[in-house]
Amino acid sequence: MRVLIVENMKNTPFGQMGFALTEAGAELDIRRVWNTDPLPENAGGHDAVVVFGGEQSALDDDTHPYLPSLAKLMRDFGEADKPVLGICLGSQLLARAYGAQNLLGQAPEFGWHHVQLTDAAGEDPVMSGIDRSFPIFEWHSDTFALPDRAVRLASNPAVENQCFRIGRASYGMQFHFEASRAVVEAWNRDFAEMIASKHPDWLPNYAEYADTHGPEADASGLAIARAWVSLVVPAYSAAVREMR
Repeated sequence: MRVLIVENMKNTPFGQMGFALTEAGAELDIRRVWNTDPLPENAGGHDAVVVFGGEQSALDDDTHPYLPSLAKLMRDFGEADKPVLGICLGSQLLARAYGAQNLLGQAPEFGWHHVQLTDAAGEDPVMSGIDRSFPIFEWHSDTFALPDRAVRLASNPAVENQCFRIGRASYGMQFHFEASRAVVEAWNRDFAEMIASKHPDWLPNYAEYADTHGPEADASGLAIARAWVSLVVPAYSAAVREMR
């Protein structure tokens, strides 16, 4: 199975997603659009697509002119019934692709926060194996309205649409479930000055936060990653069930 990976900025560790994709034996085609890598014209050459986060908004077409093409490509995958995964900025682009409003600067979250699954998540192939409430890493300012045809799967008081699905297998996840503690620690180093200026309590208290929330967040994130990859690599499903 060949999976298209779209990186929107530098310092994009794949974390739990990378672990699950490698574990399943998926072939990765990585496009670093921040470094001018071209996007495919359509979904024809790949079995699924993962779009990671970025510092830009989903509407920053002036500074990131590829964004409309990326949103269209994500919808092309979905309309072809191929699995789609948008993380953070990727979820905002998926919402845009289906005509929903992007809401800029209206939902800042940083650090580990709890999200709650909706009743619909109980029937969902990716989210049904997760606890109804769990901590997960967040780093965003923007959010979006729920697209038409979408099913809301997770929410919290700060962000109504933390996770949604459109069709069989197009998922938008506002939270960074891929961000294991190893990923968060890399971001702490790479973005130390930015974090210290905006969240001065974070770095001094990181060890406590990580001990409190990190193990459960890591486990939930890996479970989500494995479940989504099972949609791409069906033979992987049996192995994932045995791991639960």
